[in-house]
Amino acid sequence: MILDNTTADRLLFLIKQHGPLLGSEIAAALGVTHEAVRQHLVRLEADRLVAPVAERNGVGRPARRWHLTSAGHGRFPDTHADLALALIRTVADEFGEAALDRLIERREAATRAEYAAALSGSADLKERVRRLAELRSRDGYMAAWAEAPEGGFLLVENHCPICAAAMLCQGFCRAELGLFRTLLGVRVERVEHIPLGARRCAYHISVEERKDGLDRSTVAD
Repeated sequence: MILDNTTADRLLFLIKQHGPLLGSEIAAALGVTHEAVRQHLVRLEADRLVAPVAERNGVGRPARRWHLTSAGHGRFPDTHADLALALIRTVADEFGEAALDRLIERREAATRAEYAAALSGSADLKERVRRLAELRSRDGYMAAWAEAPEGGFLLVENHCPICAAAMLCQGFCRAELGLFRTLLGVRVERVEHIPLGARRCAYHISVEERKDGLDRSTVAD
């Protein structure tokens, strides 16, 4: 089901974009009362779309931080998931894994050419990361970026519009990581991964120039 613009759906979108949130944080972001948020959370919890996790900060009653359940994540569309899965299985069965790898490579090459043109003329790495996040958001990944506390940058993708395909064939994930490394020309390391159970995919982008074979990832490259 695609989300509309009701308060409940805005609440789900907010958690999807920012991760687990306190009721007070949700109320402030949506501009509604804490009681209104509480009522929505009660309904959404009953529908098994959200669930709380206790967060203890010192003495007193633990605060409850709300996160999306699997059903909650399922409210966000996965682009043509059924068709994509059927096509992937058909190609692998009829033509073999090598043919599937070639199709993924062709997709990556087309995306790389498009993104490279959009990133051309960037003044520095920070500008390239910013533009890349905008491109990924445009393509449905709900992407954002920030300067990382340990240095470099963090690129996050809060939604994966091809998640079903990526879960079936990890070649898509390898291609995505390779795409970022090529476009940015520096070390890029995947530090969170949706297919491994994370809420989002996240990448640490180093200011060091890329050296093939030295990058690490939470999945095989």
